[in-house]
Amino acid sequence: MENNTDIRIFRIDIPQADLDDLRSRIARTRWAAELTGAGWERGAPASYLRELADYWASSYDWRKHEAELNSYPQFVTTIDGEDVHFLHVRSAVESATPLLLVHGWPGSVVEFLDLIGPLTDPVAHGGDEADAFHVVIPSHPGHGFSGPISKTGWNDGRTAAAFAQLMDRLGYDRYAAQGGDVGAFILPALGRIAPDKVIGIHLNAHVTFPTGDPEDMAALTESEHERLAAFKDFQDDKSAYMQIQGTRPLTVSYGLMDSPIAQLAWITEKFKDWTDPAAELPDDAVDRDRLLTNISIYWFTRTALSSANSYYERFHDASAWAPKERSTVPTAVAVFTTDVAIRRFGEKTDTIVRWTEFERGGHFAAMEAPDLLLGDVREFFRSLR
Repeated sequence: MENNTDIRIFRIDIPQADLDDLRSRIARTRWAAELTGAGWERGAPASYLRELADYWASSYDWRKHEAELNSYPQFVTTIDGEDVHFLHVRSAVESATPLLLVHGWPGSVVEFLDLIGPLTDPVAHGGDEADAFHVVIPSHPGHGFSGPISKTGWNDGRTAAAFAQLMDRLGYDRYAAQGGDVGAFILPALGRIAPDKVIGIHLNAHVTFPTGDPEDMAALTESEHERLAAFKDFQDDKSAYMQIQGTRPLTVSYGLMDSPIAQLAWITEKFKDWTDPAAELPDDAVDRDRLLTNISIYWFTRTALSSANSYYERFHDASAWAPKERSTVPTAVAVFTTDVAIRRFGEKTDTIVRWTEFERGGHFAAMEAPDLLLGDVREFFRSLR
């Protein structure tokens, strides 16, 4: 397995027994009692979750969305001892730019489904043929159909190296890359691993860290102070999931693996916290079926542990937090409504050549505002051709 470099065709086919088991488990849920007056500030409310769970069990059609995923060419290949699943959709434009799309947590390849058509066939979606891309969308090792994994050590650097090997194996000597959330940690690492191959990196849901330099702090604008305050609020009041996954992934995984409601709440809460605040509920921000397809993938692939474990690897990887030389790869950052990135901090480690701020869309930009993300990606890589 370690030396198997073959690229094998992959097709999703969840056993009917797993679908029946999901519905049975939802029906047998032992629900917590509601707290009078409690809202989302304490986590996902049972009133909302019950309704969403009922829809998941009785109305949501997994087979329909499985078929949609299977309408795209999917493959699996073994890299560094683990099977890596990916979508590989080539444009009819032979000269199209290869583009690696990297999802975050709690995301999956589902994040990018609305972008595949416009990226690979821009003319059919009101664009220019010159903006065509061949897209490669991997599932992170330990996530979705690239999991579960059984070995430790899959930190962001190792994942970046696996993605570099994947692109080499596909025959792409020069390629673009886009990603958010965890992807915004992995892609800068990829740029340092393969600076001669990565044309440019486009990031959203990027996290920058204060430098501690008094001059930098004194120069912050009002909006940057607001983002810094939002980052502190996240650390103080909204990072419990990260602390648990980063320190005790095994413990939390037992509940997530055994109860679909636990998995539903664990992920849905993030879609409430991180999406555009103009949306009242998670499925006001993103399509309800897209949300449940994403959650279903975590459930059916049994990857709650191995995806949570990636946070433990990140927390305990000294190299991830060590000072780094400034990357030379041209980098663009798209800032949506809930993002906390600050340019002067980001420029310490990356060569940022484009910075765009949007008033619509949130953390899951590819799902919330695909039109805005698409336009920014096209413009950025157009400037690098």
